[in-house]
Amino acid sequence: MTDHHQSTRGEPRVALVTCAALPDLDPDDRLVLAPLAARGIAAEVAVWDDPAVDWSAYDLVVLRSPWDYALRRDEFVAWARTVPALVNPADVVAWNTDKRYLAELSAAGAATVPTEWVAPGEDWTPPADGEYVLKPAVSAGSQDTGRYDMADPEHRELAEAHVRRLSAAGRVTMVQPYLDAVDTAGETALLFLAGPDGLAFSHAIRKGPMLTGPDRGEPELYKEERIDARTATPEQRAVAERVLAAVPGGTDRLLYARVDLIPGPDGAPVLVELELTEPSLFVGYADGAPDRLADAIATHQAHLARRA
Repeated sequence: MTDHHQSTRGEPRVALVTCAALPDLDPDDRLVLAPLAARGIAAEVAVWDDPAVDWSAYDLVVLRSPWDYALRRDEFVAWARTVPALVNPADVVAWNTDKRYLAELSAAGAATVPTEWVAPGEDWTPPADGEYVLKPAVSAGSQDTGRYDMADPEHRELAEAHVRRLSAAGRVTMVQPYLDAVDTAGETALLFLAGPDGLAFSHAIRKGPMLTGPDRGEPELYKEERIDARTATPEQRAVAERVLAAVPGGTDRLLYARVDLIPGPDGAPVLVELELTEPSLFVGYADGAPDRLADAIATHQAHLARRA
């Protein structure tokens, strides 16, 4: 068995965690492989639910694209708790993989999209009008997510069917107003990576609108996204920093964070999601971002080695 702290060549070993559907990683994640090699780190791709993987053999285990966990969240969280040297850590994974964390962040003063929560078995009546987004509280890659015009009788029926489908599967439904600014400004994702002094802003991207209509229950791993580079505004940076300041346990333990913002009705940024478990980091859209991610991984690995 390979020594926990280094490979036979003396290089630290890092696992980049994915799912069986993406055995070679997402293309964006592959951009960090060469920078890691240049830093003397042996990176290996590993599938999270592969029983043959010895997670204790790695100096650092980095969650990247385990995007099939949503229907097996309990299993995924239990697995995370067994993995030494996991980033982001298992308690963060448990907190962040259920989007009810948004209620906690809202209570802590973060500006979030207003959200109604529908528990399994609970009666729910669609609003009479307006556009709304329905999605499960546990999901990844916009799976099981739909957009509904509640003034349309067919959409109202489909929305009720969506909630029933999630409820029957024992899943909590989130009901949020659709923010029209998505269609114009789009969604801004602010990416933060660990640096020498803790989590630091790296870059931002724009995501175009993805939700074109109701969810009809067809399974898919993730929805294709239209991505462009974007410069974050000082106001967006400030909102993101306030969100991160409310993360339980602080941000010093985090390797990465992605803060997704959309302009609210008054134009001020509001939080859509805080991604701390398996976010796309879009390092291909910013000069130097693959190197910054590699530096973050190297820093975390060295910190853990000093503690060991």
